[in-house]
Amino acid sequence: MPDFIHVPALPLAARADSHVTGWRGGDAVTHVQFTRETDAWRQLLLRRPGTRFALYLQDTIAFAAALFGAWQAGKTIYLPSDTLAETCKALALEVDGFIGEFDAALQPVQSPEPAALDQARTPQQLDGDAPVLVVYSSGSTGTAQAIPKKLSQLSTEVATLEALFGARAGSADIVSTVSHQHIYGLLFKVLWPLAAGRAIHARSAFFPEDLAAIVPQRPWLLLSSPAHLKRLPDSPVRPDITRLQTVFSSGGPLLPDAATATQQLLGHRPIEIYGSSETGGIAWRQPRQQEPAGTARDDSWQPMPQVDVRLNKEHDCLEVRSPHLPDDRWLRMADRVEFSNGQDTAQGFYLRGRADRIVKLEEKRISLDQIERLLLASPLVAEARVLVHQESPSSLSSPSPSPSSSRRERIAAFVVPTGAGRTLLDQQGKLALNTQLRAVLADAIESVALPRLWRYLDALPANTQGKITVAALTALLEQTPAAVTASIPTKRPLWPEQTLLQRDDRSVILQLHVPPDLLYFDGHFPEAPILPGVVQLDWALALGRQYFDLPARFHALQALKFQRVVTPGATLTLELENDTQKNALAFRLHSVGGQHASGRILFGDAA
Repeated sequence: MPDFIHVPALPLAARADSHVTGWRGGDAVTHVQFTRETDAWRQLLLRRPGTRFALYLQDTIAFAAALFGAWQAGKTIYLPSDTLAETCKALALEVDGFIGEFDAALQPVQSPEPAALDQARTPQQLDGDAPVLVVYSSGSTGTAQAIPKKLSQLSTEVATLEALFGARAGSADIVSTVSHQHIYGLLFKVLWPLAAGRAIHARSAFFPEDLAAIVPQRPWLLLSSPAHLKRLPDSPVRPDITRLQTVFSSGGPLLPDAATATQQLLGHRPIEIYGSSETGGIAWRQPRQQEPAGTARDDSWQPMPQVDVRLNKEHDCLEVRSPHLPDDRWLRMADRVEFSNGQDTAQGFYLRGRADRIVKLEEKRISLDQIERLLLASPLVAEARVLVHQESPSSLSSPSPSPSSSRRERIAAFVVPTGAGRTLLDQQGKLALNTQLRAVLADAIESVALPRLWRYLDALPANTQGKITVAALTALLEQTPAAVTASIPTKRPLWPEQTLLQRDDRSVILQLHVPPDLLYFDGHFPEAPILPGVVQLDWALALGRQYFDLPARFHALQALKFQRVVTPGATLTLELENDTQKNALAFRLHSVGGQHASGRILFGDAA
């Protein structure tokens, strides 16, 4: 059997046809099945004109097959983090076509039937310098930037990961809470395990409930991020950690309390990965929970093999030289560092915040990191992010702003209150909480640095990588209730497109297509929009009333579950069943990807 996923610069170990490449739920995907799926993509894309294609598939196994098939067909793949209208509009200027779960108007290439490999074919030999991939920065500190990657860079990084962590990973399955549409997920969730022969899981565990459902009865390791890990202890659902081998975290430093809580919950101190979309992996660390008596906790980062680091004294920033970069020149980062031996280079270094988070307002140098640290020291604050917001003329208080004030800059603070902070907010209002938090800052920072804009949130808007982006935070400032209300009648849909598939006296089956520009995606969440559960419930009730004569009075909800997120453009099946004896409407919302939601709505005086 020829191996059509073989890439010379990214070698995969020889596999038996029966080797398990991955899992879709409880169904194994063997090497021969994956090879056929990959070659089907190769053959299909060979017939497509153009060399640059955007790829977005949520199923990790399908994504991997399409990626390898596209490379074998000589295509360069662009990896967007979402399929929002603005993202696709920008991509359309860069690519020749789209692959996967994009809006039908873009005419995306859809999954082909698996190929029949009756005759041996010779895979295309790929050059290590081939520009096979374009990834995007996360946008956590500004506008996302496109970053090209050569095959040799990816190959070198895969080899580095296996050398560093292969023994710990063993033969474990790969379970992930992060998406493969970003460099961290792509490397750890797709390229590394496929190269090493570890099974990957088609489904991502975006919610704790998903994680509990995915955990296999085999050795497994977890790929996650600080945003996901710090929420696990709050979930009533606990995954089975009996066979958990290790935990990886990337996307930002994991705070000591979150690392300790993860160890208590999962039994493993996370291995943290430091890097970026541009550089790939730079360093790693795994601080111990308790150091020997009389010694401080060691939070230093250790450079990965063949990665050189040094201090740029002029800018007080880290510089990196690495085979994960496109050339052998030094690259200056925006991260301020301190080396553990006090010299310019060392085996270990400490991160000291970002240089690009030092801003100037009215000729004053202001550290956004310092403001966040001060806020987090308050017992009223659980999480905090601040940024400099440039207000447009329409958002200024002056009815006729002058040209000089057309882009006025103000500090904006986004705060998730603690229980005490939420109580103060509920009982005394936003002004009282604003006043107390400004008092926390007043003794330590210049008055010009005091936040003028405050937003209190239940959670910071993290994307599928666990990143909190500038775009997502800015959207929270720019959206106003008046603007949203004004858009309802004429511009934005509130309902899915409906097709009746089946109907009888007791049940109805509908196909629902969720519009990508549905109003309810706004702010939930800007970087990775998902359909709120309350909207799913509202649709079930409203459509139930449309097809059945239901009692007027709502009584209660039973067995309500939200198992899988609904994203823009999704095609769903809604099953409704009316039980007149129990005055209950049961609903089940599912798609080819699995079940999304289910429950029972009780009416009248039902128990």
